[in-house]
Amino acid sequence: MSSLTYDLTLAGLSVGAAAALTGIGLIVTYRATGVLNFAHGAIAMVCAFVLRQCVVEWGWPLWAGATLTLLVLAPGLGVVLERFVFRPLSALGGDPAQTLVASIGVFVLLVGGAALLWGQGARDDAPELVSADPWGQLAVVLVLSVAVGAVIRRTRFGRELRAVVDDRRLAVLGGIDADRVAAAGWAFGSFTAGLTGVLLAPFVRLDPYGLPLLVMEVVAVAVAARMRSLPVAVVVALGIGVAQSQLTRLHPSGWGEPLLQAVGANLFVVALLVAALVLPRIGTRDALPRTATARVATPPGAWIVAVVLFLLPLGFAGSDLQTSVQVPALGVVLLSLVVVTGRGGQISLGQAAYAGLGALFTALLAAGRFPGLPRLPELAALAVAVVLVAPLGLLTGWPAISRQGLALALATFAVGVGVSRFVFAQPYATSGLSLGRPSGFDGDRAYYVLELALLAAALLATRLLRTGRTGRALAAMRDHEAGASAAGVRVPSLKLLAFVAGAALAALGGGMLGMGLRAFDPGAYDPVRGLLWFAAVVVLGADSTLGALLAAALLVGLDAGARGGMAAALIGVLALLVGRFPGGPYEALRTATGRLRLRRGASLTPLGERVRTRLRTPGERPAQIQDSAGDRTRAAAADGAVPPQGPPAPADESGTGDAGGKQIPAEGRVLKARNLKARYGGFTALAGVDLDITPGTVTAIIGPNGAGKSTLFHCLAGTLRPTGGRILLGTRNITRLPAHARTRLGIARTFQQLAVFPSLTVSENVHVGAG
Repeated sequence: MSSLTYDLTLAGLSVGAAAALTGIGLIVTYRATGVLNFAHGAIAMVCAFVLRQCVVEWGWPLWAGATLTLLVLAPGLGVVLERFVFRPLSALGGDPAQTLVASIGVFVLLVGGAALLWGQGARDDAPELVSADPWGQLAVVLVLSVAVGAVIRRTRFGRELRAVVDDRRLAVLGGIDADRVAAAGWAFGSFTAGLTGVLLAPFVRLDPYGLPLLVMEVVAVAVAARMRSLPVAVVVALGIGVAQSQLTRLHPSGWGEPLLQAVGANLFVVALLVAALVLPRIGTRDALPRTATARVATPPGAWIVAVVLFLLPLGFAGSDLQTSVQVPALGVVLLSLVVVTGRGGQISLGQAAYAGLGALFTALLAAGRFPGLPRLPELAALAVAVVLVAPLGLLTGWPAISRQGLALALATFAVGVGVSRFVFAQPYATSGLSLGRPSGFDGDRAYYVLELALLAAALLATRLLRTGRTGRALAAMRDHEAGASAAGVRVPSLKLLAFVAGAALAALGGGMLGMGLRAFDPGAYDPVRGLLWFAAVVVLGADSTLGALLAAALLVGLDAGARGGMAAALIGVLALLVGRFPGGPYEALRTATGRLRLRRGASLTPLGERVRTRLRTPGERPAQIQDSAGDRTRAAAADGAVPPQGPPAPADESGTGDAGGKQIPAEGRVLKARNLKARYGGFTALAGVDLDITPGTVTAIIGPNGAGKSTLFHCLAGTLRPTGGRILLGTRNITRLPAHARTRLGIARTFQQLAVFPSLTVSENVHVGAG
């Protein structure tokens, strides 16, 4: 082995060791709690800053600072998060999508808090905990991996951990303290995050934004290990690290040189894209967490106040007006999240990438540097950029067809990171690309008026996606995807529509933001911004256009009027309310006013009564008209029982019923199953089923639990693709036909629980079913 090859291998092992530590921590936390800790990188950053503070600023010995950071702060932070954020969410029956939002909230809070405490500048004097010798770092990783594997496989705690992962409720019934297991998992995961941070900090840029993103880019090693196998994660991490290091010796030439160099320098990002978009998905199919603003009517007076507030900057001057110019542009970007997340119910962590592409394409078109297109005026360049970026929404829309919840979050995050690394980091985007304003709107006040007009158009487009047949279908898909598909809604097409429309709005807002700043700044559209924007929209109302405008004003105003990081810290605190109140701060206010109303001898002021009325869930009757069922509900709440919230989930047992007004199969069109097979991993649910269902008859399927009855109904209705065999309607093969298409042929399914769409009225529910 040559000296160069040996040196590059050692450097790659050093990088791979840090990635392996991240993978180990993520896997242990996930196996103990079922949570993919998006805050892992932020915890690593905080620990690195604390160690530097102790050693560099306060003059502590390295061993004392390391002891405090790694043995007290890091595991203590994990225990606090488990006890006060994720355990309450689990007790409330929160689904994995809600835990994902809470995890992103922790990430945003820690990043914002670090920016407040230590500033946003980079540090280059972080102390070295372990020498730069990669063999020492590799030894730490291998010893840690072997020790964790031995604990999981050969100790009582390991058996308890595996039991909790398999079935938490059954483990509790067996006498296992699941909370203790979860706390230990979080403590260890946070310890590995802290160790990763202090190992990386001396060799990379230590700042509140760069290090967390760098750590989260290597989540690919945990995904490649299916969030289960520690040896696989370690091997993948070391392999990618060595390969990335060896690729630095290649020096390609030609027009593709910058891109190929970027790929070689960001092999972990390539692995993240492959793991998130190509490998079989992880996690379950989870809906977006419910937000109270989707169920609370916006007072007309609130819109009047919003209009007045958005007109106020017309009277500003100087720096105040320059800052205000960013608010409408960011408002349009956040409206894209209202369309994708609020209307369509899809988690999207990559909207910052589409906003950045809109700004970049606008700048290139206005400068005449876009391949194949002439130089265009700024306003025309903005319009063309929106048209060019909109179809790119398929990059995240297509994975959404087969992914949801955690899997979709990873896919959209991967796309955002990939665009940031492979597009925004290229020389044409980092060489000071300037961007002018449209003719006649060069001044800040005139440009602000233009922005208000474009914002009004974006609000109108968003409104159109909420009304009519398309709006009802989007709401039905958000509330109950399986029920919407069974009712004949074209779910895949609607998902693509939501992501394409969201990409167009994000590109429009990004172009407006670029013209407001008079330049393309890649840092304004990095993936961390995408996480912050997503958290802000969710906590202030994913389905509320007014909430998106409020979020834009809050983010811009706090960053301009307070110390950097204040906006992120505040949004992070609000996002943590998801743990206590799945509906966010609005539900917290509604709960507080409800408790005040029930307090003996207490009465609300007229203002409080109006607030309580606005925050009451649609369909909830006033207190003086409550019936006995309401009394029983209050009694149950007093006993500690929490009524279920959010849309009902599909039941395990299903049946086929009539088509609810759809076309009934004609005489002789028998529904047939021939040699039907279905497998879940290594488990066979159906093995060669043959069945004929004649129109006009009732066919009963009888069998014990686990016999495959539900699986058979799913296959017949089109909500599950069989692994073998055929399904025929008469002579037509419908095996590969989706559920909504089968519904239109007269094959529909019902659910044991009502598959209604709670955000729609009764009439709108009927319209969805009627097509």
